[in-house]
Formats: sequence, structure tokens, C-alpha cells
Amino acid sequence: MRLEERMSQALKKVDNDRYILAIAVGQRADELSKGAKPLLEQNTQKMKYTDIAIDEIASGLLVIEGLVDRD
Repeated sequence: MRLEERMSQALKKVDNDRYILAIAVGQRADELSKGAKPLLEQNTQKMKYTDIAIDEIASGLLVIEGLVDRD
């Protein structure tokens, strides 16, 4: 899947709020760089930490706390 598609899916998970997505990706990438295990089942050895974080959010494996549905 292309980066644009993954970003689009991840944005949908955070109500299209790019600021929240940027903060969440940055925090998760920091956790991964400090040794946290990726939540993805695919091989992530050649992936960048930010790509892993985006994929985790896009696939719904990583839920951002404090984000409330506005429906």
C-alpha cells in the first residue's frame, strides 16, 4: 500500500486532524526507537519507525486515547 493510502486511513482514525496524527505518530515512533515492540504482524525490520506508527494507527491496532467520536 502506498504512503498516501496509509496516511488517508490513519487520518480517518483521528477525525482528519493532522495535528493529532502528527503527535501520535511522533510519540509512537519515539516508543519504538526506545525498544517497544511493533504491533504489526508483518516484518518491520526494514521499515522506519514513523511508517510503523502510521500503519499501526491506520490498521486500528493503536488507539489514540482522549479522542472522542463527535457524532
